[in-house]
Amino acid sequence: MGEEYIVEMRHITKRFPGIVANDDVTIQIRKGEIYALLGENGAGKSTLMSMLFGMYEPDEGEILIRGEKVKIESPNHATRLNIGMVHQHFKLVSNYTVAENIVMGMEPVKKVLGCIPVVDIKKANSDIRALSEKYGLAVNPTDVIENINVSTQQRVEILKMLYREAEILIFDEPTAVLTPQEIDFLLEIIKGLREKGKTIILITHKLEEIKRIADRCAILNRGKLIDVLDVAETSTRVMANLMVGREVSFETEKKPADFGKVVLDVSNLNVFNKQEFQVVKNVSFQVHEGEILAIAGVAGNGQVEIADAIAGLMPVRSGKIVLNGEDITGASIRERTLKGISYIPEDRQNYGVVMDFTLSENLALKNYFKEPFCRKGMLDNRAFEENSRRLIEKYDIRSGQGSGTVVRSMSGGNQQKAIVGREIELASPLMIFVQPTRGLDIGAIENIHRQMIAERDRGRAILLISLELDEIMNCADTIAVIYNGELQKIASAGSLTTNQVGEFMMGVRQKETEKSTAGKSEAGKEAAGKSATGKGTAGKSEAGKEAAGRSVTGKGTAGKSETGKEAAGKKVTGKGAEEKGGGEE
Repeated sequence: MGEEYIVEMRHITKRFPGIVANDDVTIQIRKGEIYALLGENGAGKSTLMSMLFGMYEPDEGEILIRGEKVKIESPNHATRLNIGMVHQHFKLVSNYTVAENIVMGMEPVKKVLGCIPVVDIKKANSDIRALSEKYGLAVNPTDVIENINVSTQQRVEILKMLYREAEILIFDEPTAVLTPQEIDFLLEIIKGLREKGKTIILITHKLEEIKRIADRCAILNRGKLIDVLDVAETSTRVMANLMVGREVSFETEKKPADFGKVVLDVSNLNVFNKQEFQVVKNVSFQVHEGEILAIAGVAGNGQVEIADAIAGLMPVRSGKIVLNGEDITGASIRERTLKGISYIPEDRQNYGVVMDFTLSENLALKNYFKEPFCRKGMLDNRAFEENSRRLIEKYDIRSGQGSGTVVRSMSGGNQQKAIVGREIELASPLMIFVQPTRGLDIGAIENIHRQMIAERDRGRAILLISLELDEIMNCADTIAVIYNGELQKIASAGSLTTNQVGEFMMGVRQKETEKSTAGKSEAGKEAAGKSATGKGTAGKSEAGKEAAGRSVTGKGTAGKSETGKEAAGKKVTGKGAEEKGGGEE
């Protein structure tokens, strides 16, 4: 029977200080199948696949490839065995171009003067352009990695593997930063690769993706293999409950909103990126106490830049940002934080945490200079530890060495939990959530949605920016739709269907915010009065999802680059993306 499996991992155990990442795990993968790995953040999925790719060696157990026992000593060795991996945390050199990153180690070479070998950059650019067009993953080969946005960097990672023509393809959360139409296209690519005889291993938290393309699914929980299921015969609810180890709610419960005074007032905001391209165009809106205002749009249409400008990460060319009646347009990031802004950024590793600080240090990044953390100019380590222990328990942050764990060694989902916990604990009047559930398992997503709504009920003003339409429709009280850097519509969530939101996202519907003087529609004003939106039915339309996701053929031009963040000079860490460490997921 062994010969029918292209990959076998038998009785694999891997330990890190303070944690057993994989505990006697055995999986067997058939040639030509799509095999999914499902589990909570920190369940050991990425660690298991990192051993298959040669990044770690198992402490116990053995690996067989095509029936032969192998000791995979490095990623280069894995590549020679026709194994490729797209990592959740990008392994890119930030100051290299797209093409240089993709061909690294397999560079096309030409000879100068008939004898001196040099890298043929022109051919590399041509090859990558052709490859990207073949798979529909649009990139500019000459762009420098640090100057492109997160979703484009994800495409570069996928192209790296496709360039090497691997036969066993490992995708670690490949859709976490992609837009709905890109996800659909990628899933079609994965199915096409299977039809060509490739074997696919897919690590994902998204149950609907597993149902759409996977043949079998292995479920891990806290490092142990729980079960291997036939996907076609198993419901998403059963998979979710096995993954989390409890009954999971797929609905977002919330009581009707009770709006208070205006907390955030943005007027005629204009923002340009580093390349002097206008990414935000004359945007105006308000967020009230007790309100979740969500900005919906296809990635790259300026919604992230709006959040960055409010938080101080991007300079404002013109317009005004008022927080609780005070103009903060020219304020520093710390001043904004102290005046009452919590910010959960899109790029958690560059802007949310300091990768080489401990968990306790990261959990106090926003208030380490205040009591009880700092007394008479001296840091109190005991206060750091107490704060860390409390947040670890409250937000279920899992790490190998507790408060002393270096954040670089933590899984991406647990890094995100740490950021969310830290920002919520600030109890700021305004909380900005940008892609807060990216890369999180369904149990963690449920918890964050519950916490977000609880903060709304405490009177916080919440600005939510998400690419997940279901998240927006379920959580938002008011929805603003952005296209090409301009707000197209602002209305109460209960007055919009997913179809309508999708049409505004694509620019199909005429812009309606011009009907009011400050870009606030009558519907938005009515919502500000006393909108009462419960679960609603607006987010349930499959046709709307299709309109918002599959019908959009290209991104908005506003998002050519997110490097205005860097222009603001506020990067938390200067570490290159290639240094971002593993940690189990």
